[in-house]
Amino acid sequence: MKYQFLFFLMVIISCTKPLPKAVKTLNETKESIVFIAGFDEGDNTYYTNAKNYFKGQGLKVIDNLYSVAEIVTYLNENSANVYEKVHIVSHSNAWLGMSLKTSKNGERITVESILKERENNNINVLKSGVTHESKIIFHSCGLGENKALLEQLKQVFTINKELNPTIVASSFFNVFGGKYAGHYLAKPYYGYYPTAESPGPTALSKEFKVSYPNQKIDWFTALKTRKEASLGEPYSYKFNIPVEWEFTFDDSSEIPLLKNRDEIMDWVSEDAEMASTLFALQIPIEKYRWRSKIKGNTLYIKGKTTVLCVLEPILEDNDASEYKNLDYKDDSLYQIL
Repeated sequence: MKYQFLFFLMVIISCTKPLPKAVKTLNETKESIVFIAGFDEGDNTYYTNAKNYFKGQGLKVIDNLYSVAEIVTYLNENSANVYEKVHIVSHSNAWLGMSLKTSKNGERITVESILKERENNNINVLKSGVTHESKIIFHSCGLGENKALLEQLKQVFTINKELNPTIVASSFFNVFGGKYAGHYLAKPYYGYYPTAESPGPTALSKEFKVSYPNQKIDWFTALKTRKEASLGEPYSYKFNIPVEWEFTFDDSSEIPLLKNRDEIMDWVSEDAEMASTLFALQIPIEKYRWRSKIKGNTLYIKGKTTVLCVLEPILEDNDASEYKNLDYKDDSLYQIL
């Protein structure tokens, strides 16, 4: 008999009483507020760049609240203000969703974690700070693709049926602190290889061309370019996704001897839970570097893939010398609920 435990980690280098309308409405107050819901690690300056951008716009910035529950509480406790726009900046990705937490000591936001926190009454009902004219704008890369999660966030920020703020999030990447613009959107394209086993830019550019045959991008140049070289030109960055499982056996003699990469992949593929996890990630199993280790009665399986992300800045349709205007009413850029 064996007992299986799954651990998964994603690293990004590289998301009071109701205020009567007669007292204060958006016709009287046009304020906006920004919540920088995270902090930078390593050489990543995403949150710092966002903070500087919004401060440069003259907006009030709060940078010490990292969860939905804390943001809701802040808005409730500062009920004298009604905001036209509530900006929430949080990392997000196509694999694990947002880094924003449900509550101060809670989990990362997912559909399941929000439902659980709401059922346990760990998130207060939003009672003030916005009206039906307000917009709550999530600056979280790719969040607009996850409509189910946005629907749950909509529920969290609902005042009542008459006074619902609009929820806004883009399917594209948010870039802050760019060379030619303080904030713009970019379309992402993804490629993968086993970590530390890159086949080189020529082979990788051919893979991108096969994956995205209709895109007129110089993939070789984009993969060799790590920051904006010129306005509107695609560039790339990379990060790693590690996965790890532990299997504990009653007897060490039951542990399979996995001698090489192919045997590890076969074993992973035959296990329903591991195969399901990899299927959800939508990254081919052969794009991971696989390792196994036995310690006592425990078998450790580790995989790591490097993600190459090519970003293509979105430009104005009739002017390739200008970044696309960030109009929060533009449904070609944003999912709007």
